[in-house]
Amino acid sequence: MSKYSEIFGKARVFIYRNARPVDLARWRYHFEGGNREDVLTALAAYQNADGGFGHALEADNFNPNSCPMHTWKACEILREIGFEDGSHPIIKEILRYLDSGADFSEKHNKWLNTVQTNDDYPHAVWWSYSDKDEAYRDYNPTAYIAGFIIRYADKESGLYKKAGDIAKQACEWFINSVPFGDDHNAACFIRLYEYLTEAGLEPVNMRTFAEKLKEEINSVICRDTERWKTEYVCRPSMFFSDNERFISSESMLFEDNKELIRKECELLAETQLEDGSYIVPWLWYNDYTEYTLAANWWKSILLIKYMRFLREFGERQHE
Repeated sequence: MSKYSEIFGKARVFIYRNARPVDLARWRYHFEGGNREDVLTALAAYQNADGGFGHALEADNFNPNSCPMHTWKACEILREIGFEDGSHPIIKEILRYLDSGADFSEKHNKWLNTVQTNDDYPHAVWWSYSDKDEAYRDYNPTAYIAGFIIRYADKESGLYKKAGDIAKQACEWFINSVPFGDDHNAACFIRLYEYLTEAGLEPVNMRTFAEKLKEEINSVICRDTERWKTEYVCRPSMFFSDNERFISSESMLFEDNKELIRKECELLAETQLEDGSYIVPWLWYNDYTEYTLAANWWKSILLIKYMRFLREFGERQHE
């Protein structure tokens, strides 16, 4: 991080002044030798009695009730810190929630992207509830959740079988639908691919699946780098990580997007605000004043992602 030490230092100050406890613990884990237990302790505060997660863990939705999207976010944080103890109460309770049938559409064989109680609390417009068929057109967060279950559930359980069936259905849909141009949906399928690979399962031809993932990711990243400065568009940092083989600096995706990665590193160096944060490039498109609070939380979340991105790729550009 030597070239970016000033950027990193300003980011650290912002985090310590503004981050939620869970994001401060994540920052410490990634950059200051912090331990996983601190992240788990902070994360557990968002878990409800039914095992699901709520309480604005997904910062654009202030619903305190459990829902699949909040629970997806919890699963992603666990993966981010490399926590794999399936016997831990947090994971066992997540599986209990997912096995309960709550927030699952039997008609569509998918977990709900939005839930009715979202509308009772401040939220971004895209988290407003919809029960129309088009709300189930893709697999966000179902593809991710199916992979999580395959990784951690008892292989003899009905939940494991259900997840296996959903994973096969999801993979077949994905292979036949690319390119569909949705970065969040693609990110869920990256995780499903990783979970299936780790489990040694091949519900479809995994080479074809990987090729389609690369095709979708390369198509959804915005190639017009001028738009990055003013619009909420997909940049390389959406997909690249410092702890996943499929999307790390060792992958084919790095070679495909090396120039764009270099430009995003430059952008991060040029556009950091004086307080150490970056502009949150989206609005809620409604009248909830809580957006201001959510945007401040998002600044810390984005800083963790961007600083990990710079650590992984920034110095590489100058080797």
